[in-house]
Amino acid sequence: MTKQHAGPRTGPAPAHEKHVRASKQRAAYPYTLYLPAAVVYLVIFLVPTVMAFYFALTRWTLFDSTFVGLQNFRDFFAEQNLRIGFANTLFYAVVTSGLKVVLGLLLGVLLTSRLRLRGFLRSVVFFPVLVSTVAVGFTFSALLRPDTGLVNRALALVGIDGPDWLGDAGTALLSVALVDVWKGVGIATVIYIAGILSIPRDYYQAVAVDGGGAWHRFRHVTLPLSWPATYSVILLSFIGGLRSFDLIWTMTRGGPGFTSDTIASIIYKQYQAGFFGLSTAGNVILFVVVTAIVVPLNYFLGKRQAAL
Repeated sequence: MTKQHAGPRTGPAPAHEKHVRASKQRAAYPYTLYLPAAVVYLVIFLVPTVMAFYFALTRWTLFDSTFVGLQNFRDFFAEQNLRIGFANTLFYAVVTSGLKVVLGLLLGVLLTSRLRLRGFLRSVVFFPVLVSTVAVGFTFSALLRPDTGLVNRALALVGIDGPDWLGDAGTALLSVALVDVWKGVGIATVIYIAGILSIPRDYYQAVAVDGGGAWHRFRHVTLPLSWPATYSVILLSFIGGLRSFDLIWTMTRGGPGFTSDTIASIIYKQYQAGFFGLSTAGNVILFVVVTAIVVPLNYFLGKRQAAL
């Protein structure tokens, strides 16, 4: 007795197979939404980053390149003002991020209180963020001039002889940092406003029931529960401070001398001089420095946030 083998099935697929195919399609659907962002990320970030690492190992112009290995990195580390640039970069990042955290938190508390002009004041605080950084730099360069600047004229009215804010090695970098804080504190304030408004009102009511005042509400509710906002402000402002260039270049060009140079301004000076490979190596070094500082900082802040 011989067995008869069934031929290929030509009828409709069983319900189970249809269900499996539909499940696979549903599982793949969300990933298709990532595709445009992935393409943009690949083209704008990953490809230029890989190319930068390659061209940092070459002496290149617009039309040709010559492989020189690690020579560009050795030349960059031999820069006489590099140590000043590293110190200034770290100082600038710490000062600007620290002040943005403190002022952003205080302004966030103020602008979430029951102020009659609360909406208008929020707009005033955020307005500098909308102004071009170059325009801010030129404006404050004029305001901080030693003889004709409005700041020193105002100080003279109360008997104070103002310094040469941007021409004195002791005040140039700090002056630029304070202008940076003025321009960027609006972002920090908005983040804090969002964080404070997300705190449940029950906590404040509990403090009021226990007889606590405004200080107790701030100390025991607002400050600890706005930590996610603090976490974001620290990271964003610190990364921005480490990479800052446009405001420093507009206001001091790294001067007087090299006293307000940062890593970014040193890189730009090499680019201006036509040392494209050397400036590319400097950008790679800056990328590594920012990563080496921010990754441990992010880990530490993340652990503290998880512990709250």
